Amino acid sequence: MDEKIFKQRTKRLALRVIKVVEALPNSTTGQVIGRQVLRSATSVAANYRAACRAKSKADMKAKLGIVEEEADETLFWLELLVEAGLMPEKRLVDLMQETNEIVAMTVSSIKTLRSKK
Repeated sequence: MDEKIFKQRTKRLALRVIKVVEALPNSTTGQVIGRQVLRSATSVAANYRAACRAKSKADMKAKLGIVEEEADETLFWLELLVEAGLMPEKRLVDLMQETNEIVAMTVSSIKTLRSKK
């Protein structure tokens, strides 16, 4: 995937999660999980930008590893929002699918980098 398009997708993920967090109930659980998913989703976009400016393939691979971890963590928190009954699944299904795709594409990029030794 094109770097520019993937930057847009990761930023769009962060913006969509911001809207989800704003819609969460103002409960302790909603606030705690909301902060976690907000942190991880925005980290996906920020770390992908950093990976695009990597100084070497090793640096890029390391930064993409962070993107993978944060995207997977975002997926976990989104699943938890549904399973805890804080957000209906139908509202998050597309967002979870997009997050899954970002994880898969990041893993694929890491594998490609590893094979280019």
